Amino acid sequence: MKSPIPFLRTIGQIEAISFLILLGIAMPLKYLAGIPMAVKVVGWIHGVLFVLFCVALLKTMVIARWRLDRAAMVFIAALLPFGPFIIDRRLLAYDEELRPQARRDVR
Repeated sequence: MKSPIPFLRTIGQIEAISFLILLGIAMPLKYLAGIPMAVKVVGWIHGVLFVLFCVALLKTMVIARWRLDRAAMVFIAALLPFGPFIIDRRLLAYDEELRPQARRDVR
């Protein structure tokens, strides 16, 4: 069984970067420079990435057999601008926790 956590970490960080771009670049362009298209484009991209993150989180919950509180913590972190970066170390630990189990399943 291949761990789903590395994909979750990757998509989480990409989604977090898109959120920061939305907040730090697109929103000021809309409200300070009068360019509303910036929010439409970046917001759409961020929305697609967030949905992909949610699907990856659900897949991780099922494959890694995460409890709801663990998944909720990761989801809440994704709602915060720097949350996925902060929780990344914990996700790495969860991946290490899952890997010995994956090795036993292969044997």
